[in-house]
Amino acid sequence: MTSRPTHLRLALAQLRIVPGEREATLARALARIDEAAAAGADLVLLPEALPLGWMAPDSARLADAIPDGPTCAAFRAAARRAGVWVCSGIVERAEAAVYNAAVLIDDTGVVRLHHRKINELDIAAGTYARGDRLGVTESPWGRLGLLICADAFAEGEVISRTLARMGARLLLSPCAWAVPPDHDNAATPYGELWRRCYGAVARDEHVWVAGASNVGPITAGAWAGHACIGCSLVVAPSGTSVLQGPYGADADALLLVDVAID
Repeated sequence: MTSRPTHLRLALAQLRIVPGEREATLARALARIDEAAAAGADLVLLPEALPLGWMAPDSARLADAIPDGPTCAAFRAAARRAGVWVCSGIVERAEAAVYNAAVLIDDTGVVRLHHRKINELDIAAGTYARGDRLGVTESPWGRLGLLICADAFAEGEVISRTLARMGARLLLSPCAWAVPPDHDNAATPYGELWRRCYGAVARDEHVWVAGASNVGPITAGAWAGHACIGCSLVVAPSGTSVLQGPYGADADALLLVDVAID
């Protein structure tokens, strides 16, 4: 019997997303997948709400289907071409509803997980319908789970903990972490909320947790004028942060970390 690999090289694509620039954003995301594969990545984690951006004003008009809409089809083709697993947020159209969704695609281009965000912020409730289920999937490195951004701080971390109780050893989270225009990162370094909720679940459930946030402006809705600022994060089962991405609206980066899943 062949044993599974003990290490996964995870790439977090801290991608710049500019609302209104759908094609350019998607092209950057696809290029990051190829770049990550060339760097030896096994799995590439992209941000939330691609390629439109979180709370983008054209979400209802431009959302497309999973698994065969143009966005998901492009990610499936990229995963197959590059020979890597790909996890990304996608703004999804399903009949009359628009969802803040995410997919996990294997290296043959098959969608292995499809998640719709459950714990969406109240300010986005008019943009996105709410998801109603969770799932995990087997992989060469063990069982994986999928959530999106604020799902991680649902009361009692119930979503993350449920995925862990379903057997996931690595939780993957496309994110869009934002700050107001007057945020002073020197005075109040960003990320304490995520280190706290990721760390508690990682320690208690003995899992890895990884969140990849985009960078760039938010141009519509209650948070217009805010900016997504990266700070993408990976937390080990000890509860210790082993990687944190750079901060800033222009901090586009590809981050790599080796994950040992027991």
